[in-house]
Amino acid sequence: MRSILLAATAAMLIPLSAAAQQQAVPAAPVLLDATLLDVMAEGRSTRVPDLATIRAGVVTQGTTAQAALSENAARMDRVIAALKRAGVADRDLQTATIQLNPQYRYGENVPPTITGYQATNTVSVRFRDVAKSGAILDALVREGANQIDGPNLGVEAMDAAMDEARTDAIRRARARAELYAKAAGLRVERILVIAEGATALPPQPMPQMMMRAEMAKDSQVLPGEQEINATVTVRFLLR
Repeated sequence: MRSILLAATAAMLIPLSAAAQQQAVPAAPVLLDATLLDVMAEGRSTRVPDLATIRAGVVTQGTTAQAALSENAARMDRVIAALKRAGVADRDLQTATIQLNPQYRYGENVPPTITGYQATNTVSVRFRDVAKSGAILDALVREGANQIDGPNLGVEAMDAAMDEARTDAIRRARARAELYAKAAGLRVERILVIAEGATALPPQPMPQMMMRAEMAKDSQVLPGEQEINATVTVRFLLR
């Protein structure tokens, strides 16, 4: 009697176990009448840079820290005043660095000796009229700036430029998908996925340089043209 009950119980467990196994491993969907195509495309837009950013600084020497800082502050006051006279707004002026470093004399088999101090004060300046930035640079040098870094050129309305590049990227991706579909005897039915990766190519920065009061007059800053890129990956459904 006991063997009959065990056999019946085992018979009942077999279909239940099989049913549970079928539910745990669902069948993956298969596209029998369609083809997926992933296309990566890069779109472009171009703009003439309308922003220029430079760093203008004053480097001074003094036998004492106080002397170096005092002279530096006086010359930097003249530099900032020149910038404001040229129409640079307060929001476009920002202190970048302030440094005070001792200067040493080194000798053989003796400890280094402090011979004086060097003070550096640098401001970041943003110009919204690139054509005027060259003349302003000359004025800065005349007022005591002896360290210039830049200009770095950019585009103020970057969002609009990026949107134009994105639109161009989608257009290029669609055209390439149409090309592949035609070659394969298919047609593009619709877009399934769009993934974006975008970057703007920065202008090549100019090297930092020490400038003297005899700098050539009317220095020119040529904005040229900046290319803005946007990259997209688009998945198309072909039939």
